[in-house]
This record gives sequence, C-alpha cells and structure tokens, in this order.
Amino acid sequence: MSDPVSRTILLLDIERYSDRDDVEQAYLRRMLYDITDRTLESAGIDETRRLRADRGDSVMELIDASAPVTALLRALLTEVPVRLKAVNRMASRSAQIRLRGVVATGYVAVDLHDGWVGSDLNHACRLLDADVLRAALRERTADFALCVSDALYAGVVRHDHPGIPADDFHRVTVASKNGPLEAWLHGPVPEVAAGENHGDTGEGEAQGGSGDRPAPRTPASDAPAPDDREERVPPQGGSPENSPAPDGTRGAPAPGVVFHFNGGSPSFGGSLVGHDQHGVSGGQVTGDVHLGGHERGDGA
Repeated sequence: MSDPVSRTILLLDIERYSDRDDVEQAYLRRMLYDITDRTLESAGIDETRRLRADRGDSVMELIDASAPVTALLRALLTEVPVRLKAVNRMASRSAQIRLRGVVATGYVAVDLHDGWVGSDLNHACRLLDADVLRAALRERTADFALCVSDALYAGVVRHDHPGIPADDFHRVTVASKNGPLEAWLHGPVPEVAAGENHGDTGEGEAQGGSGDRPAPRTPASDAPAPDDREERVPPQGGSPENSPAPDGTRGAPAPGVVFHFNGGSPSFGGSLVGHDQHGVSGGQVTGDVHLGGHERGDGA
C-alpha cells in the first residue's frame, strides 16, 4: 500500500439510477462522465492531476492537493447546474439526470489492487449517501445538491471567497456507524427529517419535472373535494358522541349508525325502508328501521 497522500475528494452520484433499464443507465453514465470532465476542465484540473474510480452509478475523483479548491467549488456551483439543465432539456423523461455531490479533503492511500483506503474517504462516501442530502435533492426543483465536509468548510468555504457565498451553506449532522458527522449543505436544509431514509425512490414526481422531484402538495384534509355532491348532515342534537363524524378523509367514524341517501328507494336485504322514516331522500334515517325482515326499534 502506498503512503497516504493529501487529496481533495470529489464524489458525484446519479439519483434513481437503479430504476432505469440498461440502455438508460448506459446513457446516464456517459452524461455523468461528460459533466464531470467538463466541470473539472473548467476548474483548471486536467487528467494529470486526478485519479478516477468508477462506482457504476457514481464517480469518485481524487484530486491533487495543489489544485485550487476554490476553482473546483465555483465550477460545481455554476458549471454543473448549467450542464444538467442543458442535458435534461434535450433528454426524454426517463433519461433525466440529477446528481448529488460531495467535496471533502483528507488523506488517501492506494493499495496493491488499486483500491483506495482512508477514513476521510469513508466519511465522504457516507455524506454522499446521507438522508439529508438525498432529501435536499428530492425537494428541490434544481437537478444538483452539494454537500462539503466540515474540514473543507472550515478551511475554504467559511472565508467567503468570490463565487462561494458562505451564507449559502448550512450545517447539518449526518448519522453514521462511527458516530455523527458534521457537514455543510449548499442551499436550504430539507424539511424531511435527516434520519428518515427514503433511499432513491422519492415521493412522487411533479408534472413536467425531471428525476425525483416531489409531488404537488395535496389539499388539507378538511377541504371538501371539488366534485363532492354528498349532502352533509348537520348534527341532530343531543350529546357529542351521537353526532356524525367530522368531515374529511381522516375523521374518525361516528359511534352510532348513520345512513346517507341521495335519492332513490333504499332497501336492505330485499326489504324497503318505509313506514315512519323521515328524510330518506338526501337525509338521515331516523325512527324504526327494518333490515332484512327483522325490526330494529327502541324495544329491540
């Protein structure tokens, strides 16, 4: 194994990669590599100053510590969103590409099998898979979400370099098997709790959107449906427990038996409801009710 060397670590991962078929995955990988190469080139980081590892749905770059991190961050914040927008504009809905990204610093060694070894690299990978970063991308209309390690924030981001506004980064805590990890998320922190794992499946898609954007919010449970023509029955007096359940899909059922009819001749078990029933059409059945030939009255 080689001696550990200080590196800048860049990780980029495709959202919902496993949901696509083989042809779509091959296309997404080409787009990922193209976006990564162009972004690094725009930051002045050529192939001689980096090592790449392929993870299928993601790419890992070990960048020479002498390469300016500020240039890399500026390129990620400006170049990546522009290129993603250009790619997705011309791609079909199934070929939309959205990315999560992590930038970290630390020491990494290379073993005899060309594998990368280092706790700093492990921490960066855990940030990439963190629920808070997944949720951030899921809740945004943009196609890119970026997180930086605490060490990189302290050494670079917090100094508010041009093109890297420190106020745009917010502290988050990521749970890991080795304890909590501090990191900084670019953009607003998602409303979804960081500890709630949704994987890459998302919670629905907005019409006309790309990738894993959230579905539109549903109306409040107490709002009647636009086409709801059911006649609402007001409480009939008496104690609260004898009143119908509140309106809304989540209201608890009323403790008593309440029947609603919207016209026609109601019947149960082949027997017509008749006699002294009141308000049968569009109202509430009261008094004695005959069900299947058996009378249910006050003396039953």
